[in-house]
Amino acid sequence: MEENRNQENTDFMKETIKQRPLNRKKLVRRTLITAAMAVIFGMIACFTFLLLEPVISNRLYPEEEPQTVVLVEEVEENEILPEDMIADESQMQAENEEVPALEDEQIAQVLSEIKLGSEEYISLFSSLNEVAKEAHKSVVTVVGVTSDVGWLDNEYESEGAVSGVIIADNGRDLLILANAGSIRDADSLKVIFADGQEYQASIKKRDNHTGLAVISISKSIIRSSTLEAVKAANLGTSGISLVGSPIIALGRPMGTEGSLCFGNITSLGNITELPDSDYKYMTTDIYGNLNASGILINLRGQVVGIIDMSQSPDDMKNLISGIAISELKKVVERLSNNNDLAYFGVYGTDVTEEANKKMGVPFGAYITEIDMDSPAMDGGIQSGDVIVRLDGTEITNYQQLVRELLLKKPEEEIEIGLMREGPDGYTEMEVSAVLAQKKG
Repeated sequence: MEENRNQENTDFMKETIKQRPLNRKKLVRRTLITAAMAVIFGMIACFTFLLLEPVISNRLYPEEEPQTVVLVEEVEENEILPEDMIADESQMQAENEEVPALEDEQIAQVLSEIKLGSEEYISLFSSLNEVAKEAHKSVVTVVGVTSDVGWLDNEYESEGAVSGVIIADNGRDLLILANAGSIRDADSLKVIFADGQEYQASIKKRDNHTGLAVISISKSIIRSSTLEAVKAANLGTSGISLVGSPIIALGRPMGTEGSLCFGNITSLGNITELPDSDYKYMTTDIYGNLNASGILINLRGQVVGIIDMSQSPDDMKNLISGIAISELKKVVERLSNNNDLAYFGVYGTDVTEEANKKMGVPFGAYITEIDMDSPAMDGGIQSGDVIVRLDGTEITNYQQLVRELLLKKPEEEIEIGLMREGPDGYTEMEVSAVLAQKKG
């Protein structure tokens, strides 16, 4: 009885728990919101990583800053240094002593006694080959790869190649000087070193007036074996005393890779017709290819010229010629340090002693021609003007004007002092001009 009563009292507590019905729309909406938030979060994280990764990497693994490239001005072997011009008493006494002059017959007799046998010739050319072999470590082949589409819509690649020379190692990159005229429109560049290994490269800076470019390759991608097998070239000097001296042409003087020629320098007095420059043009008696490229070295293995056939005389098109290295050094130095070249737009020459005395032309940079629409023309410079001052620096010849312009930057304003001839002789004027950047 008691038990029945307790059961009756607890029956009201029994209930059935029903499962809540599923709201599909709400579930889909929440799933979409979660997925969208995940995508947004991922994009924010990715964007943040892209922004901060270079900063963090530079903090943890700072990239080595490239060293400044400085190309040393060397003195010619036969050039007299100022200190060498001071003679002591013993030298003066020796000079005062009469040296017996040799007659032509005596000279001819001495020369006739000098005879070279086959062994001497073998030894001579063996020595020349050793010089060329050592210098070849600095020579590279620069290949420009261009992609195109043929008549049948088939893609193909074409390659153009020129010889270049390693000019410097700035600690981060190897820098190569080459005539980039035939590869300027290439989609990509690769450089083949003396050990046969090839690496991707890029143009660092180009001088569109000469066609020369400095090409860089990161040392981080170059094998240690290649770095041990190559070296930067020794840049010499190219004064007028080199005329008649033996010369070796390396690179592609015959139009094929690795060709080698021996000869002599025949002239070094021609000036290239390029604005704001005084590059000397070097000719040789080496018969080569019209598309030759490479370097000219002396018997000490020093580079004295960069092969450039673009300005060869019409009657000597196949004779190897090049731009003398001395006047190129400052330009190459600026290109190697990633500096843009300023453009003024003048051609000029020096004022000779005769012109100064007989015609009253003041010493300075005599302007013979001006480019149309150039900064020089916009500044009021005229043919026949003599520039005697640039930003307060006295200008005594055209070479000095060229050197001063190389120190300037594009968009920089310069103050020019000049002498202009009028009815009453030369009068001094002050003009200004804003330099531009060299264009192709």
